[in-house]
Parts: sequence; C-alpha cells; structure tokens
Amino acid sequence: MSLLSDLINMNLSDSTDKIIAEYIWIGGSGLDMRSKARTISHPVNDPSQLPRWNYDGSSTGQAAGEDSEVILYPQAIFRDPFRRGDNILVMCDTYTPSGKPLETNKRYEAAEIFSHPDVAAEETWYGIEQEYTLLQKDVNWPLGWPIGGFPGPQGPYYCSVGADKSFGRDIVDAHYKACIYAGINISGINGEVMPGQWEFQVGPSIGVSAGDELWVARYILERITEMAGVVLSLDPKPIPGDWNGAGAHTNYSTKSMRNEGGMKVIKAAIEKLGLRHKEHIEAYGKGNERRLTGRHETADINTFVWGVANRGASIRVGRDTERAGKGETHSVAVESVEFFKNDICSCFILGPNTENSKNKAFFLDTGYFEDRRPASNMDPYVVTSMIAATTILWKP
Repeated sequence: MSLLSDLINMNLSDSTDKIIAEYIWIGGSGLDMRSKARTISHPVNDPSQLPRWNYDGSSTGQAAGEDSEVILYPQAIFRDPFRRGDNILVMCDTYTPSGKPLETNKRYEAAEIFSHPDVAAEETWYGIEQEYTLLQKDVNWPLGWPIGGFPGPQGPYYCSVGADKSFGRDIVDAHYKACIYAGINISGINGEVMPGQWEFQVGPSIGVSAGDELWVARYILERITEMAGVVLSLDPKPIPGDWNGAGAHTNYSTKSMRNEGGMKVIKAAIEKLGLRHKEHIEAYGKGNERRLTGRHETADINTFVWGVANRGASIRVGRDTERAGKGETHSVAVESVEFFKNDICSCFILGPNTENSKNKAFFLDTGYFEDRRPASNMDPYVVTSMIAATTILWKP
C-alpha cells in the first residue's frame, strides 16, 4: 500500500502530460499571499499560455460579497519545488471582471513604470536583501529563544554556527535550494544579528521581475515554514528593545550608473531620493518607524543621510563604487543630508546573466547604491518602481 509521502512525491510525467499550476496572488492586506491549483493539459513555458482564472475576492478583503469575482492574470512562471516535474508556480496579479486592476495590484503600476522608454533604456538592476524572523508557532516568540525569556545579547549570532547560536538552518537551507530549483535568482543567505532572524538575497533582477521573484521567494518560504510548523514574520521590529529590526535593503543600479562617470549619476539620484524622502518612507512598509530609530544599523526615520560604506545611513554607496567613480568624492547638496565615510566592507551582488551584461563587472565594482530604508514587509513592486520613478522620471 502506498504511503502518503509516496503519493505526495509521485511523478505525474510518468503517466500523463497534464501538469499542476499553482496560481499565486497577493491578498487584501497587501502582504498576505494566497494560492490555489488547477490542472493544465500540457506543460507550458510562458505565462501567456495559461488561462486567466478567478476567485472569491470577498474572502480575501478585495471585493464585496454581492460582486465578489476577481480575475487572476498569469504574469510569471517558476518551477514548482514542492510537486516538481513539469509542475509550476504562477505569479498572478488581480483585476476586476471589466479588466481594471485592483487597488492592491501594485504590479500593474510597477509594470507601467518599468515599460516607460526612459526607464527601460536604463536596464534597472535590483538586488533585494530580505530579512525575516522565524517564530515558535504557539507562542509567537523567536525560534531558539526561551519561552517568556531572552537569549544572551546580540553579538554571537550573526552568520553564526552552533546549536546555541543558530536556529532554523534547516528551514533556511531548504528555502535556498527550493528557490534555486524554482528558477529564482537567489544569490545568498545568512544568519542575522538577532537570533532567530535570517536573510536571503534575490537578484540582481531587471525591472518588474525583481518583484515577481521576491514575492515567489516569500511564498516558497511561507510554504516551507508551514511544513516545519514554524511561523514566518516579516514584522520590521518583531521584538522591542535592544534587538535589531528586519529590513529589505534594496540595491539599485542603472546603465548610466554602470558607465563612465557613473558616480555623478549616483549622486544626482541620491539627491532626488533625499528630496522625496517622506514619500518614500510612507511607501516603504508598515511599522517602519519602530525600526528606523537611528540605532541597530539604521538612520532615523525623519532624517535622510547617505554615505560610503555606512550601514547607519539611509543610502549606502559601496566603497568600490566610489573608487570607480573617477575621483569624484564631493557630496551632493541635499538639505539635511549628512555625509559619512566609515571603513565598513560593502556587500556584493553579481550582475544579471543577460546578453547585455556580458563582460560587465559585479555590482561591487560598478555603479550601484543600497537604499537601506525599506522595511522587511515592504511591497517590492512598490519599492523598486518608486526608486526608478524618482531617480529617472521625476523632475524636481
């Protein structure tokens, strides 16, 4: 007799051409992920080959009960690491039956920005550092922490090894491999400063695909924590007090920044971001004021600061980017901006594997900067498109 695990792991391609497509979308809170599956008669390799579908929007906070139908438009497909074979995960966005995007459909707005000729010409690269916290299911307390108590102070946990310092590595490694299998451009993982907190990096990805990949990576992580009986938290400050919060630092590069004189372009972009600091903060995640306090590797939420290799700044420019900037080291004139230079090592992210990026250097060696303000619960469609709109399209 077959075991349940045998049936779960059954390879359908041995007996049929049919596949299972798991349609994924974002619910009414703007953060909750929903999904349901349907049978497709044959394998597909492009979302245009998939039918649109619908769901009850009154059950997700996206429609009224008397007119509850919401339409799913397939937008991106990934290999399914859970069912494997030819089965797929499908990232969708949401519309009314008349074709109007829902208010919670931030992908639609992002795609419009990224399709603008001026933005498309810049080949915008993004690398997003998604921090998150693993919680014990029944008590909503970080994994590895004594129930009702606290571990030792921060210090030994960042990138640590050992049963007394690193909690949840099996979940993290399972997620890492599942994302690679799915075709997500995940570039790394590491343990974070607060015990029970981890980070994965997605990118570089171009344009709207950065949002698609991060949302599906979150979905896969949510599924894996479900299997492990652990709760995933994207709260930007899950534990009050002297504990690091959780962010989604967003690394950004344009073609002009990667070319000769790129440092000048970077500084002009940072000046624009400083002028629209308030608008960006409002869009960078709920509860971010609990995280952006000026402590724990953050800048104060009400102050815009930038610096080279400074992890206490709003915007961090890598030291190698500065060195590649043809000697331009003056700071931009932005009101209430402070300029720092701290000798802290910058992180690196590989350039995307595209025809246009052959022979390009790493992000580390070329023009990019890191926006450290986004919270862990930010919407990547909103953040990535807003950075592009402000730095490329907005005219002060």
